[in-house]
Amino acid sequence: MSVTADRERGVLSGVPTGLLVGGSWREAGDGASIDVEDPSTGAVLTSVQDATATDAAAALDAAAAAGPAWARTPARERAEVLRRAFDLVTARAEDLALIITLEMGKPLAESRAEVAYGAEFLRWFSEEAPRIAGRYGQAPAGGGRILTMKQPVGPCLMITPWNFPLAMGTRKVAPAVAAGCTMVVKPAAQTPLSMLALASIMEEAGLPAGVLDVVTTSSPGEVVGPLLRDPRLRKLTFTGSTPVGRTLVEQSSQQLLRLSMELGGNAPFLVFDDADVGAAVEGAMAAKMRNAGQACTAANRVYVQRGVAEEFCEGLAEQIGSLVVGRGTQGGVQVGPLVDDRARSGVAARVDEALEDGARVVVGGEALGSQGYFYAPTLVRDVPAGSRLLTDETFGPVAPVVVFDEEAEAVALANDAEHGLVGYLFTEGLDRGLRVAESLETGMVGLNTGVVSDAAAPFGGVKASGYGREGGAEGIEEYLETKYVRVASR
Repeated sequence: MSVTADRERGVLSGVPTGLLVGGSWREAGDGASIDVEDPSTGAVLTSVQDATATDAAAALDAAAAAGPAWARTPARERAEVLRRAFDLVTARAEDLALIITLEMGKPLAESRAEVAYGAEFLRWFSEEAPRIAGRYGQAPAGGGRILTMKQPVGPCLMITPWNFPLAMGTRKVAPAVAAGCTMVVKPAAQTPLSMLALASIMEEAGLPAGVLDVVTTSSPGEVVGPLLRDPRLRKLTFTGSTPVGRTLVEQSSQQLLRLSMELGGNAPFLVFDDADVGAAVEGAMAAKMRNAGQACTAANRVYVQRGVAEEFCEGLAEQIGSLVVGRGTQGGVQVGPLVDDRARSGVAARVDEALEDGARVVVGGEALGSQGYFYAPTLVRDVPAGSRLLTDETFGPVAPVVVFDEEAEAVALANDAEHGLVGYLFTEGLDRGLRVAESLETGMVGLNTGVVSDAAAPFGGVKASGYGREGGAEGIEEYLETKYVRVASR
């Protein structure tokens, strides 16, 4: 079912567009604003405030002031705030899904899935908050006892990306709230509305003023830089590209901030000749075409063993070619636009370069439409080594396929990458599945599945994909410090 223009306007009118500082929604200091664009049409949806460095400093002031009282708040009370937020997000899932689709472009079905996924972080960490615990024991040499306790890190700066604007917010906010931290959130300028809607929900759920502050800005360097140099800030968590992550790590080094960096990915997808080919095709579609390929977990390098290469490629080409492309609010649409014209131009350039080097397009391979930023779902074969389609992370609906012969060759190809976020493999052999999973230089592995994300599991990578984990029992540890107390015997 398609969404009407009246419905779109009604939902957008309920989203706050100001800066949230110390519990108050306010204008930017200089009154400037940012237009939020619908990537499927290029039309302006609404405008939000464009924060200055002074506004960001005020947000950190508020977070620092709220910190001591929030850290002392009983864990059960923090948990109840998160649980109420989960209930509110779940109850308003349709509105939140429409907001995501309007500002980011993905089909409504995928936006609904994102809302459900994002809500799970609120529920999961509501259950983790009361379980924060230290330990107590005798000193091995005698003469005293060892006591450890967990305490909140302190004020956090959270920088979230545009591709999953709600879920990447809840994945950071929920564990911080559970741990007793306060925070300043800077969402992506392309997709600020989802985070603003979430902040409003957190207020309604009973989160005290100043615990969560939100600044939207078109000048992230000018706004974020002073915060990273402020001694009151104790942690930075960032999801985004590896080049930006490297810059932030350098800038944060003077204050020795605690860091969680979820950076780029360039996931390998391995299909062995003993795989269930039909399941592998379905897995590849989920791992590559979800969100129009605009995901750090996207399968950007597809390696298929020669014995099943033709069958797999035929099946994948048929599935890719049947995808319905269009505005995400329209019924039946399966692939939306890329986030902006720069993103589409980058994808097109990489495909064109690969073709010049001898690759061939099986299906797709072109920009679509006169409005918005659409690119056809694409399958490319015979991609030469060294092509940017293989060496760089391609944020778009393009699946490059390379044929291999031996298992060791596949593992070497998979590991020959700067990034190490996630890898996928399909095989019916348990021994091979575990052996290859252990050999992949990634923080996560999808074995016979194209989807790995789960609020109950640790999400994160190795190498240039960053460090730290979000989700699972490990996720709350990113927001806690361990204090050791020596208790003398008498």
